[in-house]
Amino acid sequence: MDELNRLFGAYDRGTITRRQLFQALGLAAVATTPFARRALAQGSCAGRDRDTTAACNHTTAKAPFDPTGWKTVLLDHFTCEVTDMEREAAFFTALMGWKTRSNDGKTIAMDIGDWGGVEFRNGYVPPARGAGRGGGGAGGGRVQYPQCTTTPMETVPGGGAHWDGFAWGIAPWDTKKVEAALKARGLNPEPAHRGADYQAFLIKDPDGMNLWVTNGNKQNRRRTPANGKLNVPLPFAPTGWQTKYLDHISFGVTSYKETVAFYEALLGWKGLGDEGSQNETQIAPEIGGLLIRGGNQLAPGFTMPSPRSARMDHISFGITPFDPDKVNAALCERGLRAQVDTGSIASSPDSEKDIHTATYKSFHTNTPNNFNLQFSSKISATQSTGPR
Repeated sequence: MDELNRLFGAYDRGTITRRQLFQALGLAAVATTPFARRALAQGSCAGRDRDTTAACNHTTAKAPFDPTGWKTVLLDHFTCEVTDMEREAAFFTALMGWKTRSNDGKTIAMDIGDWGGVEFRNGYVPPARGAGRGGGGAGGGRVQYPQCTTTPMETVPGGGAHWDGFAWGIAPWDTKKVEAALKARGLNPEPAHRGADYQAFLIKDPDGMNLWVTNGNKQNRRRTPANGKLNVPLPFAPTGWQTKYLDHISFGVTSYKETVAFYEALLGWKGLGDEGSQNETQIAPEIGGLLIRGGNQLAPGFTMPSPRSARMDHISFGITPFDPDKVNAALCERGLRAQVDTGSIASSPDSEKDIHTATYKSFHTNTPNNFNLQFSSKISATQSTGPR
């Protein structure tokens, strides 16, 4: 383990290249690390023939402004516009154990465990099929389970979901100093305070994604029970699962290097390795991370599209308990079709392609509004749940 830490420390410092890292560890060993198990499967460069081409340039981008010195201490909440918020909220209640904090008919605020939240609202009309609807695809490592024989869960006709923003609690917090720092960096903050306790500013990231910085932390959020009510029944019997961790957000952007540099400088996130088409980025060890992927601005022929855009095409949450066969059976019983994702690629060892023995274990399924939901056995930066 010390040797692995030394090699990855050298890679993070830029004293060895990705190719040298792979040569030192071997692809099979690299595929067991937190960075590579997902990056290899979902990226288009590492471990593939094009890895050393100019199209997979691994140089990181410079910071767009002086670092703020802030640290991200809380996933305050996501925002999500859906076709039918009541049915989406009921689904997450039954499947993932989320709780409704409030429902005023316009917005449903839900708690994700005791560590995060989401605000659903109605109004989303998805684009025509084939024009960007739906989430990103799953990775490899498929195992054949017995075919589900239950009636598929009913979905919202023509429904869609657009996770269109996120709010992050930062430290240190001083309202006037935070506002001044945002203005000094040309980010045009809009006050988004909610009474005396909730302080926040809305800004936009390089692609126009809604981004709030807030005074949220573990002590001043979700201090009272979530007693909100939904107006529809649950779609199936609750699983009893608990959502413990933000495994990763699959964050598709216009220029991934620029986006990584922006969040590093603004919120103290850390890119764990530029793969040439994406960078697995850590928000904080206790919070989770993202796969920030998209265009490579240093690749030959890259042209910045207009307008720019960003999209959370799927999100993976760590759940407990996680036994692959029992999870699959629970999905089948509820009429949910699932796809296995172990983060493997063709050249991975067979043990990493089978969800029973793979280092990374996860499933993808679709919500009532056709969002690509992933859930895994990863419940902290260093811990997974379930049998090997």
